[in-house]
Amino acid sequence: MPIALLDRPLRWLVPVLCGVLLNGCASLDYYAQVSRGQLDLLAARQPVAELLAAPHTDPELKRRLALAQQARTFASAELGLPDNRSYRLYADLQRPYVVWNVFATPELSLQPLTHCFPVAGCVAYRGYYQQGRARGAAALLQAEGLDTYVAGIEAYSTLGWFADPILNTMLRWDDQRLAAVIFHELAHQQLYVQDDTAFNESFASFVEQQGLRQWRAARGLAADDAREARMRRQFTALILASRERLQALYEGPLDDAGKRAAKAAEFERLRAEYRALRDARWGGDARYDAWINAPLNNARLLPFGLYDQWVPAFAALFEQAGGDWAAFYQRAAELGELPLVERERALVALAGSN
Repeated sequence: MPIALLDRPLRWLVPVLCGVLLNGCASLDYYAQVSRGQLDLLAARQPVAELLAAPHTDPELKRRLALAQQARTFASAELGLPDNRSYRLYADLQRPYVVWNVFATPELSLQPLTHCFPVAGCVAYRGYYQQGRARGAAALLQAEGLDTYVAGIEAYSTLGWFADPILNTMLRWDDQRLAAVIFHELAHQQLYVQDDTAFNESFASFVEQQGLRQWRAARGLAADDAREARMRRQFTALILASRERLQALYEGPLDDAGKRAAKAAEFERLRAEYRALRDARWGGDARYDAWINAPLNNARLLPFGLYDQWVPAFAALFEQAGGDWAAFYQRAAELGELPLVERERALVALAGSN
């Protein structure tokens, strides 16, 4: 069957689902670009099996796609993740990112501007398929006095509504990261809870991390670089500590002028603490220099913490399930059915037991 026809039964849903999954259509213009972008992505897909068999396919692309197919098979066979056409297709979008997400907050608040939709629930960003549109949207929000941040995104999940392809944007990563993101995105298809980004991303991050450990062990590879993971945790902790200080500042008694001055001072403190950590404990490793030296604002801090807040809780849940993926998914789904306050209370208890 021609690839263009693969999702024909769902084609009528594209405008609706794109708005839902990529954060809606508050304007007709936004609605149109999201629909067009997703349709273009669907049309660009090719079966990986055909590319692997074609003599003209670039040898390095063949190698990466073959590895991705091994990871895809492992995800369903060993991790119990959905077995469907997702990541058995490939799309070259001829650009470095699939979408650009726009984050926004008030100037003196860490509360994100959210967008709420029936399937995905409320999320703290809007996605654009063209970088220029994302920058334009950010500029309009800045004109309203908001802090903004535009982030390029290499992959996203349609939560199983469509057969998500491997993207050229994903091939920017090394082999292990490529396998990990396939596990992560399939985990979103396995379980997704409306209006709880921290739960969803922490769940997917745990599946990714544990899945990668099992993948490496099955291939006879050494464990992940503990130093790199430690650096990532320490950098994230710096950002989260800065966010806490900013939160206290914004809730405090200073007038707006005083808060603006203290906000600027906090970002200089963050940079100074980063440089001290880098030089004293990382041996001068400068991997995060570009991020820390770019202009800082509230919106730039938003993504931190969401992907790992509840990872220890899910690690404890996996241990309680005896390392059985099916039992783990069942218990995670039961957590997802709880009201938010009860769910977070249960996650706190799990994290404390680990």
